[in-house]
Amino acid sequence: MSRIHQLDARLANQIAAGEVVERPASVVKELVENALDAGGQRIEIDVEQGGLRLIRVRDNGDGIARDDLPLALARHATSKIHDLEDLEAVATLGFRGEALASIASVSRLLLSSSADESGVGSAVQSEGRDMTATVSAAAHARGTTVEVRDLFFNTPARRKFMKTEQTEFSHLEETVRRLALANPDVAFSLSHNGRQVHGLRPATEEVEWRRRLASLCGPAFMENAVPLEIESGGFRLRGWVGLPTFSRSQADLQYFYVNGRMVRDRVVTHAVRQAYADVLFHGRHPAYVLFFELDPGSVDVNVHPTKHEVRFREQRQVHDFLYRSLHRVIADLKPQDQAPAVASLPETGMRVQDSLSLPVRESAFAGASGFAQEPVALAENRASYSPSADRAAFAPAFDFQRPSAAPSMAPEKQAGEVPPLGFAIAQLHGIYILAQNAEGLIVVDMHAAHERITYERLKQSFDTGALVSQPLLVPLSLAVSTREADIAETETEFFRRLGFELERMGPETLLLRAVPVILGQARAEALVRDVLADLTVHGNTRRIEETHNELLATMACHGSVRAGRQLSVSEMNALLRDMEATERSGQCNHGRPTWTRLTLTELDKLFLRGK
Repeated sequence: MSRIHQLDARLANQIAAGEVVERPASVVKELVENALDAGGQRIEIDVEQGGLRLIRVRDNGDGIARDDLPLALARHATSKIHDLEDLEAVATLGFRGEALASIASVSRLLLSSSADESGVGSAVQSEGRDMTATVSAAAHARGTTVEVRDLFFNTPARRKFMKTEQTEFSHLEETVRRLALANPDVAFSLSHNGRQVHGLRPATEEVEWRRRLASLCGPAFMENAVPLEIESGGFRLRGWVGLPTFSRSQADLQYFYVNGRMVRDRVVTHAVRQAYADVLFHGRHPAYVLFFELDPGSVDVNVHPTKHEVRFREQRQVHDFLYRSLHRVIADLKPQDQAPAVASLPETGMRVQDSLSLPVRESAFAGASGFAQEPVALAENRASYSPSADRAAFAPAFDFQRPSAAPSMAPEKQAGEVPPLGFAIAQLHGIYILAQNAEGLIVVDMHAAHERITYERLKQSFDTGALVSQPLLVPLSLAVSTREADIAETETEFFRRLGFELERMGPETLLLRAVPVILGQARAEALVRDVLADLTVHGNTRRIEETHNELLATMACHGSVRAGRQLSVSEMNALLRDMEATERSGQCNHGRPTWTRLTLTELDKLFLRGK
């Protein structure tokens, strides 16, 4: 073997560039983050040939003093970290002190800057094998300009892996979009080959912020997103979440920021996915722009050179907060809140009809096959609705023991304000309910809607009861890893609350002595293993709840009104009022939409009225 030797400066920086500089978009990310850390309020980005020929980033920030310019291109030189305490609570976007040196090693880089308003500044570039920095005088306004030309010119192997000009620019534009979303008070300009692609003004007011969101995420997102702002236990979550009906085939409209830094994190992804689990159609992805803030000392942002990943010190608390917050926002969505599926109506202060009564009479959990439940019946609705008295009599609701009256084609005569889902006027093919509201026509899939209503009530009924454990005649021995056994031993009380009784019998052996009656022994072993896996990876689990919900969803499907069932107008109206009062009523248990709307304007277009 050859003797150990010291790598020269350029080769060491080129190796580091392999981690930091993946493509032109990586260069833009590092340079713009530096501009933001410098306090820039106007950032201009000019690129040519997708960024391979030229990347120029100019800001009006604090600038760099002439004496500090040689260090700006030196490896591991930074103004943002001074001691270990700074590293443990990073409050800036850039801090590793290697980006500029790495970029300079694989390009022709020129940095010009001025730290005052004199108009006189300095420029620095690195040359030669040892990357010696050369400083010269230059005319420059307050701020900094970095020009990166001929990226990867001296590393042809890296350049061969670059995609087409348009593909590279798409990645670069996405990087600028992410940074612009996180910094609404900063003006951004992006030009490609001399053509301006984005010109974003500072958004200091709510209407300007929403305009920027619509520009970067599309107007459809803003029409189908609801704002949120939740603060609890030192955590703060704000932003916009898309309605479940605005799901995507790809996870291409998901922006999550931790203390202003765009990140991808397994804990975050898992929490968001679980919050949407009950309302998304199979294979679909939610859309959101969310900003999560916490103590910088509670999150480690130094786990990857590109800083795309973070590590939370209290993963379980973060997961629980994100899941609870998003789950509550989604659950609280009612038909009257969802746009454009339904138009916003004026606040009337009226009460809608009380929901249909759905008694679920649960007996003791008998047998491993599940809990015994008497046939679900929708009892008579004794509530009423009237705009004048807040209540008016409705006919009995669904009753599976008696045939329903034939549907009437005439809309109910009601005075005053119209509920969000309006009043029923007809039933179509025994499947859909047609209703008229103040904005136009409402079409409801009656089975899907009633399935969601039944499902939510079953969950509420189940949550109010206690989980009954069933001792196993022969305890089940489980072979697990040492780490899983440690977690099971630590979380004994957690498992007991869920209906399991676990005992550690050895370094890698658990004994399962009791299981929840509703699950049955056949599914218990696999479920315990899945729960342990969740606790190991995420520090949290919802497997038990998901398994319960699967069973309850099946029961709700069988206990809901079937297609082909003829309903009276009063019964249809009772279902509409229930939808307005039920959580997640916009989707059935399988994520399909339960209703849609056609406005009068849309109907006029269908028939070319006004043309």
